[in-house]
Amino acid sequence: MFSAIGVVVAFVVVVLFNFVIGRAPIRLDLTENKLHSLSDGTREILSRVAKSDTPVVVNFYASQKGNRLPPMEEVYARQVEDLLGEFAGASKGMLRVKKFDPQPDSEEEDAAKLDGVEPQANPQTGEPYYLGLSITLDPQKVAVPALSVQRDRLLEYDLARAVSQVLQTTKPVVGVMTPLPVFGTPSNPMMMRMGQQGSDPWVFVNELKRDFDVQQVAMDVDAIDPKINVLIVLHPKDISEKAQFALDQFVLRGGRLVAMLDALCLADNRNPNPMGFNMGGGSTLPKLLKSWGLEFDTAKVVADAQFSRELATAPGRPPQPAPAFLFLTKDAVAEGDAVFGQSDNILLPFSGAFTGKPADGLKQEVLLHSSKDAQLVDGVTAQLNGRKVMDDFSATGVEYALAVRLSGKFKTAFPDGKPADTSKEGDQKDAAKADFLKESKTDGIVYLFGDSDFVYDSFCVEIDRMFRIARPFNGNLALGQNLVEQIAGDSSLIGARSRASVRRPFTVVQQKQAEASKRYQKEIAQFQKEVDEASAKISEIQSKKEGNQKFILSPEAKIEYDNLKKKQTEANRHLRKVRKDLRQDVESLEFKSKVLNIVGMPAIVACTGIGLALARRRRTAAR
Repeated sequence: MFSAIGVVVAFVVVVLFNFVIGRAPIRLDLTENKLHSLSDGTREILSRVAKSDTPVVVNFYASQKGNRLPPMEEVYARQVEDLLGEFAGASKGMLRVKKFDPQPDSEEEDAAKLDGVEPQANPQTGEPYYLGLSITLDPQKVAVPALSVQRDRLLEYDLARAVSQVLQTTKPVVGVMTPLPVFGTPSNPMMMRMGQQGSDPWVFVNELKRDFDVQQVAMDVDAIDPKINVLIVLHPKDISEKAQFALDQFVLRGGRLVAMLDALCLADNRNPNPMGFNMGGGSTLPKLLKSWGLEFDTAKVVADAQFSRELATAPGRPPQPAPAFLFLTKDAVAEGDAVFGQSDNILLPFSGAFTGKPADGLKQEVLLHSSKDAQLVDGVTAQLNGRKVMDDFSATGVEYALAVRLSGKFKTAFPDGKPADTSKEGDQKDAAKADFLKESKTDGIVYLFGDSDFVYDSFCVEIDRMFRIARPFNGNLALGQNLVEQIAGDSSLIGARSRASVRRPFTVVQQKQAEASKRYQKEIAQFQKEVDEASAKISEIQSKKEGNQKFILSPEAKIEYDNLKKKQTEANRHLRKVRKDLRQDVESLEFKSKVLNIVGMPAIVACTGIGLALARRRRTAAR
C-alpha cells in the first residue's frame, strides 16, 4: 500500500515539475557559439527599446485554425513566437507582442494586409496562409512580409534588424559605383525574343536597401555627392583618372571607401569568351593604390593548398582541383576585429593579393589572408587548368593579404589637381586652378578587397525562385553587410547576422589532405615532366617529316619514336597510379574521420557502461 502511494506521489511530483518547468522561460544553451541564445548585439538593440518612452508593438500573424500552415512552418511559427517572447523579456516589457490568426475574409486578414504581411501558398493544399509580422514605433513601421523556415538561422537577425529600423529616424546614404548590373537590368522585348531576359538586382544590393538609402554612382563621375558617407566601388574595370580623382577627394573629405577589386571577375560576363571562360576582367585603382603605397597585380591570383577544395566542374565528371577557389576559415581572419573577427566560412574565387608597404602616415591592417602554403599563379591558367597549378605548386611561405584596411592621414594622388578631360575642350591649367583637397584633415579609412565576386549571388546565396527567398550558404553576404553597417549603420546587428553563417569545418581533415597532396606532389611533377618531354620530342620528330613522307619515318627515327611513345605511355601510367593513390589516401582519411566521429562516441559510452557493470558485478561478488 505504501509502495503504491509512493508511486502515485512520485508521478504527481514529476508531472507538476514538468508543468512548471515547461512554462518557465529558462533554457540551457550548450552550443559552443551560443547559437540558441540572444546575441550581445540583439540585447544592445533591445536595451535601447527598454529605454524608450513609447513601446514597440509587434503584430505577429500566423494562420492556425484549419491546419492551414504546412507542418514545418507550424513548428517554425512556435519557434518565432518563443523568440519574440525572449525579445519582450530582454526589452523589459517595452516590446509588446500581439498574436493574430488571420482566417479568410476576417478582420485579422485585413489587418495583416494593411501591415504588409503577404499570404503564402501551402505547397500541399494550395490554400493561402499567413506567417509574418510587422513592427511599429510611431511613425515608423517595418514589415517582415513572409517568414520562412528556410531562413531559420537568420531569424534572430531578421527580427533584430526590423526593430533597429523602427528606432532609426533617417537612413544613411550608401553609394555603389560599378560597371556590373548589380541593380538589375530591365527586360527588353527585343532581347526576350532572342531568349534573353532581364536580371534581378543582386541580393547584396537588395539587403543594403533594407537598411540604407542606396544610390547608384556612375563610373564616369567627376565628384561624389556630399550626402554619400559610404561608397562601395565594385570591380572598377578600366576606371578613368577623372573618376579616381573623385574617389580621391571623397576619401580626403572623410568619406568611407570600400573598394572590391578583382584579378579575375567571374561576375563580369559582358564580353564572354566563346569557350565560356572569362579570359581577363581584372580591375584595380592604379593611381590611388600607387599613392597609398600598395600594388595589386590583376594577372595573378592566389592559389592555396590549405584553403582550397576539389570542385565538380561539370555533371558526370569527377571533381577537379581548384586551388584558386579559397574557402577561408577562422584561421584566415584577423582576430579581434569588430567586423572580420565575427566572420567565418568565406569564399573568395580567384582573389588577387595586395603587396607593398603603405605610404607615410597610413597604417595597414590585414583582415583576410591566405595560409603560408600558398603562391601567386597566372589567373587564366588557374581558371582553365587547376590540376596543372597543383602539379607545379610550390608554396612560398608567404601569407598573402586578401583584404586590408588602410587608416590615417591620406594625401592626394593628384598633386597637380583634377586631370584634364580630353573628351571636352578645356585647359589643363584651368583644371589645376580649381579648388581641391591635398590632404585629409582627420584620419580616413579605406577597405580594400582582392575579390569582388564574393558578393555575387552565385557565390554567397542559394535562391529559391518559387518563394523568392535567398538563403546564405557561407559568410560572404554577412561580411559585406557587416562592414557597411559597421561604418554607416547599426553595428549592433553584426553579432546577430554573423552567427547565422557560423560553420564548423573539419579543419584537421583539410590540413591532412594538404599534407597528403604534398607527399605525392614531387612524383606527380616528375612524371608530368616526363610526359611533357616525350610529347615535345614526338611532335618534333613528326614536324621534320616531309610532305610526301607523311606516314613514313626512317628506321632510326621510328625506333626513337617508338621508344618515346613507350616512355610516354609508361609515364602516363605511373602518373595515373600516383593520382589514384592520392585520391585513395584522401578518401581513406575522410572515411576514418567519419567513422571516428560517428562511431567513436557511442563506442566510448558503451565501453564505459560495460566497464561500470563489470566493476559493480565484481563488488557484488566480493560481498
